[in-house]
Amino acid sequence: MKRIPLILLLLFVHFLQAQNSAENYVVDPASEEQPNVPKGEVLKFTFEKSKIFPGTWREYWVYVPAQYKADKPACVYVNQDGIQWKAPTVFDNLIFKGEMPVTIGIFVMHGKVKAENSNEALDRFNRSFEFDGLGDAYAKFILDEILPEVEKQKTSDGRAIKLSKNGNDRAIGGSSSGAVCAFTAAWERPDAFTRVFSAIGTYIGLRGADRYPTLIRKYEPKPLRIYLQDGSNDLNIYAGDWWMANQTMLRALTFSGYEVNHQWGEGGHNGKQGTAVFPDAMRYLWKNWPETVKTGKSQNQFLSSLLLPEQNWELVGEGYRFTEGPTVNRAGDLFFQDIPNGKTYKVDTNNKPVTINEVSHNASGTEFDKDGNRYEVAQKTLSIIKYTPDGKKLDVTTNIAGNDLTVAVNGNIYVTVPDGKEKPSSIFLIRPNGEKVEVDKGLLFANGLALSPDQTLLYVTESASHWVYAYQVFKDGTLGSKQKFGWLHVRDADENAWGDGLTCDRDGRIYVTTRAGIQILDQTGRVNAILPTPNGNASNVAFGGKDFDILYVTANDKVYKRKLNTKGANNWDKPNKPEAPKL
Repeated sequence: MKRIPLILLLLFVHFLQAQNSAENYVVDPASEEQPNVPKGEVLKFTFEKSKIFPGTWREYWVYVPAQYKADKPACVYVNQDGIQWKAPTVFDNLIFKGEMPVTIGIFVMHGKVKAENSNEALDRFNRSFEFDGLGDAYAKFILDEILPEVEKQKTSDGRAIKLSKNGNDRAIGGSSSGAVCAFTAAWERPDAFTRVFSAIGTYIGLRGADRYPTLIRKYEPKPLRIYLQDGSNDLNIYAGDWWMANQTMLRALTFSGYEVNHQWGEGGHNGKQGTAVFPDAMRYLWKNWPETVKTGKSQNQFLSSLLLPEQNWELVGEGYRFTEGPTVNRAGDLFFQDIPNGKTYKVDTNNKPVTINEVSHNASGTEFDKDGNRYEVAQKTLSIIKYTPDGKKLDVTTNIAGNDLTVAVNGNIYVTVPDGKEKPSSIFLIRPNGEKVEVDKGLLFANGLALSPDQTLLYVTESASHWVYAYQVFKDGTLGSKQKFGWLHVRDADENAWGDGLTCDRDGRIYVTTRAGIQILDQTGRVNAILPTPNGNASNVAFGGKDFDILYVTANDKVYKRKLNTKGANNWDKPNKPEAPKL
């Protein structure tokens, strides 16, 4: 038998010691049962009535602290993958010492679709679909199904369980895929969850979470406080490098002004360090409660240069069926359409929408020219209608199934004519003499369109993809140099960005309404910033107000406005040449 060289033996022992030391963490007293600290109770339930994840069965546990009183809704902590981190003991101790509020813990397992014959077939495991996927499905599952189900239960002594509905009173956490699931829930619904604990988070390319660092940098910051944990020996596999991804998340969150703390270690893909730091994470997430979690200021200069302090979205009007076609006249007054109801509205001097046309023929796209005429795409009559300043109504052209339009300073009108989502669309030019010319064909659902501030380019959204097309506008009004130009972000649950209406400001930025919000592109077609609307919908945009610095957005049944630090480009003005883009 060969003897192992002493040097190799010493190196092996050193390696084992290093591994052990890397996973040897100081135990926080809050993680151990303490004398004279009242213990909460843990209740166990199952849930198999989900409509969001149909056919699934799962277990969940509810921790109710001893201090809970049924006459006051409690704060909430939701955790994926069941009970972790010695959480009930930690909560007992921290609540007793006043280091976190009275909080009901809800510990949810991922769903399984049970096989009909478990002896011959495996259950279908829903963990990756529910946890790794982006989008708001899991948040809806918790908010619309699990929390109401919890409130149907009672404690062992018959007390009703009442949960706070205030997002500032709610935290959510998990490890690995459960961590990214927690972050996604808060990211999608910051109104419902403002505090996130993320241990060994899976921000890598399993189902798109590798996109988060980019999205965080582009989106207007949200009121979230986050605690991250990971170790340098975490996984590095086909989908990505956990350790590097978590550091990239930290840098993105810091760049974008989020309240974020972290604890890095040398451990692997396990819950050892997560358990060690969990008490401190809870102290951090709940610090100064009930003060609200503040929204930070991003270092994204493109975004910050547009946003004004204390200027947020304001509701202009609501109660419509579907709003579209926002446009403004020379005074900056807003006009918009309620397409299904066939009505045109104007926002009066009291900032209240009033009906100016009870029979708009289901008008959609709307635009003014330099003479104050208002043009509308009348879908019901397949025509373009002009309303003169003195109230006369004229057909500009007929037999055109248009959707949106824009009017150049020289009187040329461009109209998109989509023919379903899978058939080639047309773009028509209507000259001042009434001549109608097809100037392009081939886009899949050509939708919104807008001219650049110098009116040498026409931008058109292709709703059935993630592209904004750019065309050169020639002197005779025809188009050329067609190119896929603006690249839009697509939400995880969608097959396309659904770019809809768009407009430009005088500096050449392009504002595009999409399912992900208003995506703002620079002159080279790069999305630099994203502004979500309060209700998560956006169909079209226009700049208005007396200084044309108010961004109006039609959003399904509502219309919003927001003052920005820029001015819109008006087609009736003398075209202006913006500064060259930063390449």
